[in-house]
Amino acid sequence: IILSNRHVVSPAPIVAQAIFRNYEEVELQPIYRDPVHDFGFFKFDPSKIKFMDLVQIPLCPEKAKVGIEIRVAGNDNCETLSILSGTLARLDRRAPLYGAGNYNDFNTFYLQAASGTSGGSSGSPVLDIEGNAVALNAGGTKEASSSFYLPLNRVKRALKYIQEGKEVPRGTLQTEFEYKPYDELRHLGLKSSIEQEIRKKFPDETGLLVVRIVLPKGPADGLLIPGDIIIRANKNMIANFTQLFSIIDDSVGEDIELTICRGKEQLDVKLKIQDLHSITPNRFVEIGGGIVNELSYQLAYSYSWSVGGPYIAEGGYMFTCASAWRMSIITSVNNIPTPSLNEFIEAMKTLPDGARVPIKFYHITNINNEKTSIMHVDRHWHKFKIAVRNDTTGLWNYEEMPPSPSIHSYKPETAQIQDLDESLQPAGKIWPSLVTVTFNLPYNVNGLRNTSNTQFYGAGVILSIDPPLILCDRYTVPISIGDIFITFANNIIIPGKLTYLHPLYNYAILTYDKTLLGKTPIKAIELSDKELVQGDSVYLVGICSDCTPVVKKTTVKRVTNVYLSKCYPLRWRGLNFEDVRLDDYVESLGGVLCDSDGNVQGLWLTYSAQDNKHNDLTYKCGFSISLVKPILNSLKLDEFPKLHGLDIEFWTIQISKAKDYGLSDEWVRKVESIPNSKNNLLRILNILDSTSPSGKSLEVGDIILMINNNMVTKMSDLPMAFHYSEEVDMLILRDGKELDIKIKTTPYYGKETTKIIGWSGAIIQEPYEAALERIKNVPTGVYVSFRFNGSPALKLSQGVWIVELQGREVNDIDSFLKAIYAHEKEIKEKPEENNDGYVRIKTISDTNVTEVVTMKLDPHYWGIWQLVEDKEALTGWKFIES
Repeated sequence: IILSNRHVVSPAPIVAQAIFRNYEEVELQPIYRDPVHDFGFFKFDPSKIKFMDLVQIPLCPEKAKVGIEIRVAGNDNCETLSILSGTLARLDRRAPLYGAGNYNDFNTFYLQAASGTSGGSSGSPVLDIEGNAVALNAGGTKEASSSFYLPLNRVKRALKYIQEGKEVPRGTLQTEFEYKPYDELRHLGLKSSIEQEIRKKFPDETGLLVVRIVLPKGPADGLLIPGDIIIRANKNMIANFTQLFSIIDDSVGEDIELTICRGKEQLDVKLKIQDLHSITPNRFVEIGGGIVNELSYQLAYSYSWSVGGPYIAEGGYMFTCASAWRMSIITSVNNIPTPSLNEFIEAMKTLPDGARVPIKFYHITNINNEKTSIMHVDRHWHKFKIAVRNDTTGLWNYEEMPPSPSIHSYKPETAQIQDLDESLQPAGKIWPSLVTVTFNLPYNVNGLRNTSNTQFYGAGVILSIDPPLILCDRYTVPISIGDIFITFANNIIIPGKLTYLHPLYNYAILTYDKTLLGKTPIKAIELSDKELVQGDSVYLVGICSDCTPVVKKTTVKRVTNVYLSKCYPLRWRGLNFEDVRLDDYVESLGGVLCDSDGNVQGLWLTYSAQDNKHNDLTYKCGFSISLVKPILNSLKLDEFPKLHGLDIEFWTIQISKAKDYGLSDEWVRKVESIPNSKNNLLRILNILDSTSPSGKSLEVGDIILMINNNMVTKMSDLPMAFHYSEEVDMLILRDGKELDIKIKTTPYYGKETTKIIGWSGAIIQEPYEAALERIKNVPTGVYVSFRFNGSPALKLSQGVWIVELQGREVNDIDSFLKAIYAHEKEIKEKPEENNDGYVRIKTISDTNVTEVVTMKLDPHYWGIWQLVEDKEALTGWKFIES
């Protein structure tokens, strides 16, 4: 048995190994973690240690005295071995406070010395000169060299029970006591006669225990109040924590009698001792990517609140999308009260997959502010499971809940669209064409790793009624993996389905089941053939987050290149087009730019970007409707747009600068002769994919003179130049010389992610387009898109390529799966080659650094699953658990 801290053994699921001084490694089983005090025990098999003799350290709490010299042997600051010295200065220090919401010990004294321990020293024995453990290192302070040690009185008692194979009895009154000196006790009303009696019996004591916090609905609620002084327990005089809790812990399920001093009055109070283990969570629920357990005694104490109730330990996908964040307590689901975890589980079992139901909750830091929200029930992206702790094996065993009783079905509805006042014209013509779009993101893929943001909300514009097509920006629908909901007339909410994500431009096109709208009088926008230019008068008609219209007559300030810098993590960004800047605009989710007759000339879209500190931000700009028309025409004909492109980021260069690079006077005159050329040409700013034909043939700095015999002087010239060509002829200026080259274009269809793998806590996928931007020599392998906290995959870096697994080459997702399954088969056939569960993984970073890491697999908690594209499913995806 190994003694360590509770915060090391952990009340949550844990997989641990011990590494001994000679670097032998052995598996550990967590067999006990105290519900309150900072200690716990691991069990291991001593026969696994082959090359050293094990020596046990005696636990001698009685030898802890003020003034003795001590040594703290451990791994201070994560060193292999450190031995820190000190002198015990106090035996009656209050337990250290680490802040509300964090683990805090209470109802015990701590020992203190100036030994300067830091991170890595947790669980270290505090030894006297004879090698006896007199305390357990537990914490310290950064502001000084003070270190805090847990006394071993209750540790030694617990160890005795465990060695005898018995459960450790722990009782509670759900009350915190604090030790106060006699001068403060007299202020509280302690009579001098009682003080004299106690001082005589306990001459070394300098105070008594006082009630500090009584939790609501606990055994002491209404019987004890803060300020009560504890005099006796079961007629025995009490002067410290050990004396009181020796009685409480041995009286679980029984009544005890406390004699207290309340002001000048002395009272006898009878209280029933509750089993402390019964209010320490030993199970949790996984649902919708989140984790829910009963509110623990630790957290309830931290916020002086009652124990119990479904507590969101991890928001995940479903709860976060409903704004029920971590540390929220759920009071009802679908109008079904959920006072306990059992009621919560039963309520969730009744809900159809995809249903939208009300949820009530409050945050534990603000218990008086109950909130309500609508929760979208998720049984398709994530599993519904219950985990129960097994103290024999140390594992939490999972039980999968039955499938959802049904899939939520939507019924046709008809809504009226409100007429707008004449003062808002031409918004009245546009208003039946505006909707709002909600996108819920279930997994962090394609560079979307901001786990706090799983829901995106924006405007949509109806492009066509038959077929039903809606356009929104790629801030609102950034990728193909997610749930889409469309709100019509601020009344009807129905699911949407992604039809098309433009690979370069900032828009996505959705479809929906038009029969669900009944006779709702929606309309498609009418498109104008006029291109917006600087100085044009235009109307901005938008929709706000509360689904009210806004309209603003304004002027086109300028039409300029859009520039969205690379984000970190790398994710999709719009490239190679122009946006429309307005002189003045009003805040909205988005909308359209139109003339006075309501003919749409442009779209008003939200762009996702980052500042120079990689903080996410958004801004809005106009977008020419002419860049939508070709795609719209194809979709109306039920044809998927098959665009081609060059894997290049273009930018403009003034001819004054191009002349310095060798541009001839003849080309200068040609540029000058083109209307609206602004005396610019295009040059290559970045190579987006160095493995593509264009990435291999073109170089950064090349100036584009012609494409397919057409001069290209601005971004709007590019679509017609090569978007529909499988091969292009380019005349470029490189190093002062004109070069004529023929290049195959890259097909821009079939490029979206179609499969992701969850393995050992990592999300693995084929490298997506944006991931190729920062690497010149692209490896052949799979891409680590995300890692879950607490998983084996934390040994891997995010944003690396896995190119080899256990000596097997990895080229793509399929070969990666084959390597995993081949390794599993090999271990079954030859268990002696298990290598203690470790696998070798070869990775290459985006800076072409090769690294081999070893990772210990954990199939119990972190198995393998797949998310595969399924066009028949409403979401477009199917979850497969291997």
